Amino acid sequence: MSKFIVVEGLDGTGKTTQIKILADYIKGKSKDAVITAEPTSHPSGKLIRRILAGEVPCDPFALAALFLSDRIIHNTDSEDGIEKMLSEGKTVISDRYYYSTFAYQGHETDLSWTMDMHFSCPKIRRPDLVLFLTMSPEKCIERIRANRPDEAIEIYENTESLTKISRQFDTVFDILKEKENIVYVDADGTVEEVSRRLFDAYDKYCGE
Repeated sequence: MSKFIVVEGLDGTGKTTQIKILADYIKGKSKDAVITAEPTSHPSGKLIRRILAGEVPCDPFALAALFLSDRIIHNTDSEDGIEKMLSEGKTVISDRYYYSTFAYQGHETDLSWTMDMHFSCPKIRRPDLVLFLTMSPEKCIERIRANRPDEAIEIYENTESLTKISRQFDTVFDILKEKENIVYVDADGTVEEVSRRLFDAYDKYCGE
């Protein structure tokens, strides 16, 4: 049976690496798994990436609404949308979803408005499992600088912002804990150690 899994975490927690490993683990169980990400590659997602890079100024409320628009497309696109892939029996693993909007834009705007805007939209699917990679903001910044020494830092990639966002993630997950399967996964350790923690969470909530 297809599942919709979201992997969340601060920038620098190693999400991209762990998502690839998790997808391979699921495929090893003779299941079809695909990786997707937000912002998307659609025009709305490309604009968001320019905003996050500091190239285009944008009001936080407008950015939150833009993320919602991009997320609707992510769900409904007829070629590579989440619903399309799930209908084909695939397990879909998304690198970020609405939790990031609630945490990143929610702390700059109004969290209730941001959450209500999403949950009142019938085109936004709730995931079967959310895996939240945890790591201190200080270590995240160290990793970002070590892994991307020649790349521009995005607007949220500083210790002060990541500390606020980390607290906001906790607030968001506390609100949603009775409605969704949210698992905190310690991202501090070797790649293999962190992967094993993700596998255990997957097997518990999505194993058949």
